[in-house]
Amino acid sequence: MMLLTTTVLSLTPLAALGAPTAEAPRQAAASTCDRDFLKAQAASYVAAQKAGTPSLLLANSSASVTYTQNFKTATLTTGILSTALRIDHSRSTYDTTQCATFTELITTETNKQHVIGTQLRFSPDTLSLSKIETIVTSKGDWLFDPTSTLKYSSQESSSGLWDEIPLAKRDTRAVIQAAGDAYLDLFNDKKVQVPWGSPCARLEGGSYIQPSCNVGVPSGIKNVNRRYVIDEVLGAVDVFFDFAGAEPDSHEFRVEGGKLRLVHTMTVMK
Repeated sequence: MMLLTTTVLSLTPLAALGAPTAEAPRQAAASTCDRDFLKAQAASYVAAQKAGTPSLLLANSSASVTYTQNFKTATLTTGILSTALRIDHSRSTYDTTQCATFTELITTETNKQHVIGTQLRFSPDTLSLSKIETIVTSKGDWLFDPTSTLKYSSQESSSGLWDEIPLAKRDTRAVIQAAGDAYLDLFNDKKVQVPWGSPCARLEGGSYIQPSCNVGVPSGIKNVNRRYVIDEVLGAVDVFFDFAGAEPDSHEFRVEGGKLRLVHTMTVMK
């Protein structure tokens, strides 16, 4: 696989982006990092990306919020969040334990085709936005085909495959994370026992593989620096990590009964 080369950008003061200042009070703060709070923040993120207006997301941000794009420090004024995009599909998950969200965005707009994954992290004490990590895939990235990604991701959502899991059938955070980790560990250790579900569908870029996800992965690949967003209600875990120690990557998993049911991947190749 190709190695990543990305320009490092400097941070931009939040005041220049319309972030809250002494003259612009923050929105009323929530008191608990619950699903309603996280759903509202994810919705604000989608609205900000649709409008190309970062300030729509920053009303609840800390003064030291960090923004990265493809795992490199970037500025909100020049990053993807300042580009208005037609959002053809979005889906979010909510981690109330870590106070974090993950959102998958797909746009097939002419000359603006992207599949984007974003993790938002909030301070557990103040509930202020502290970190934005965005993976932006586009032409030239691994199996990039946003039209196909839109087709299959939308079909899964409309078919209820990402719906809430009944309380009695939900897996623990540990079980959900372990299933995702086993899949990622398989790249470097073929003896790892992956809890394959049946059926299982893998959306890798725009390539849709079913009814089995056990169709082989490369060997000798270490997937490191993992950051998780885990949603027990949806049985989902998204993992941001360095694929082969280099390429920015997102793997999102749906786990049911301890077994892998769905896999979505994004890998930056340039």
